[in-house]
Amino acid sequence: MRTLYRASLVRTLTYPQTASWILTDGRHVQRVGSGDPPAADRVVELPGATIVPGFIDTHVHLTPTGLALDNLDVQAATSKAELLAIARARAGEGMDPVVLLGFDESRWDRPDHPDRDELEAVSERVPVALLRADGHLALANDAAITSSGAQEEAAGVERGLDGVPTGRVTGQANDRLRRWLAATVSEHRIQELQLRASGLAASRGVTAVHEMQMPHGAGLRDLQVFLGHRDRLPVDALPIVATTDLPLVIDHGFGSVGGDLPVDGSLGARTAALSAPYADAPGDGTLYLADDELAEFFHSGHDAGLQVGVHAIGDRGIEQVIATWERVYGALDSRERRHFRARRHRVEHFEMPSAAHVERAAMLGLAVSVQPAFDHLWGGPGGLYETRLGAARAAPMNPIRSMLERGVDVGAGSDAPITALDPLLGVRALEHHHDPAQRLSRFEAIRLHTIGSARLGHQEEKKGALGHGMHADLVAYDADPFEAASLEDLAPILTVSLGREVFAR
Repeated sequence: MRTLYRASLVRTLTYPQTASWILTDGRHVQRVGSGDPPAADRVVELPGATIVPGFIDTHVHLTPTGLALDNLDVQAATSKAELLAIARARAGEGMDPVVLLGFDESRWDRPDHPDRDELEAVSERVPVALLRADGHLALANDAAITSSGAQEEAAGVERGLDGVPTGRVTGQANDRLRRWLAATVSEHRIQELQLRASGLAASRGVTAVHEMQMPHGAGLRDLQVFLGHRDRLPVDALPIVATTDLPLVIDHGFGSVGGDLPVDGSLGARTAALSAPYADAPGDGTLYLADDELAEFFHSGHDAGLQVGVHAIGDRGIEQVIATWERVYGALDSRERRHFRARRHRVEHFEMPSAAHVERAAMLGLAVSVQPAFDHLWGGPGGLYETRLGAARAAPMNPIRSMLERGVDVGAGSDAPITALDPLLGVRALEHHHDPAQRLSRFEAIRLHTIGSARLGHQEEKKGALGHGMHADLVAYDADPFEAASLEDLAPILTVSLGREVFAR
């Protein structure tokens, strides 16, 4: 069926740059133009509206995002006492296990975690797990640690001088705990959560997501459920699995591997790998993979024809990733290096690179998936970055303009549920970066969330712009997002993904 969408303005991000109508034929754009429109089977009139290309979120976790919608009170908690009160209320309602998702103590006046006694007071019998927003830290009572088998992991269950767990769980033990928690959720519930998150994306103008599957923390069942109804989700979802199991990825026909596979942790959990100790606590974070192990994964993944990605946040983690890719690249001849750069191997987050790291990434042709809202939440004076790193190391965080100027392919994502699944929040964050020298214009910021993100998925010929033959992924607003004085209250009136009208108000 051919559908004509007629608006006051169509911004295509290609040629012609502006138009007044767009004709779709099934899942593709047939024509874009101005003046008298062609005949169509159906006409959608959008007077006063502006149509733009659909946004692409390069880093989403659908199931946790769905769960986060039931934990808005946890995300809004402003103190340890408030968090514990929510946990006690859940236990009183019969929740078993008691799982709270998304607390962020960096936004509290006093960033003190509940201790073991306080966690035990929530419930001694029912397992209790409070998961930090970034997923790299859990606070768990003895029942959760024992029931999940987390204490059997070599590292990750913090213990006091008396050898008793303090309740703080990171690393492999945290993965074990999260897998156990995921196994308590039914397949029907997982399907419901993924659908709910996808619907949220559509309501925010997102027409495609890169779904970061995490089998080390969620098991393979989450992936299997996702694949079972992927085609019925309201947004186009590209799966990227955080695994080194190449046969698994190849057997499923995926073009990418690794994705959010962590080489280090997070700044919030103090597990991101740093070249110097944290400013607010002992330690310099953790590298989860040995150099040779990472090199084998990179080399094998590249040889298999895959786009290979990993999660790297701290400067030591970023150095390991870049140095390891340089080992692989150095073993190639000129022709192979050209193909290597064209692969656009990915790094997720890339929050703490030096100028030299940016330059080396550009030379390798690496692509970077950034999360602009991280800077909105944690950048600037008094933010999490400054607390964890000190002012001098926090100042150059997230140098997104520098990456673009040095020729790095950059796309944007939310890492939902860590930040809101809302591309206009990302655009605002880029416009108001804590470092004025790193700020982007409105046009540059929207382009990053559309064309830039399409390039990270090797989809630039199909997504990110509204040209002939491209996917019919579009969003209509009642004001022009390129010119609106404020984006804070701007929301879609219509979202179309692959020619399907998936949201309207």
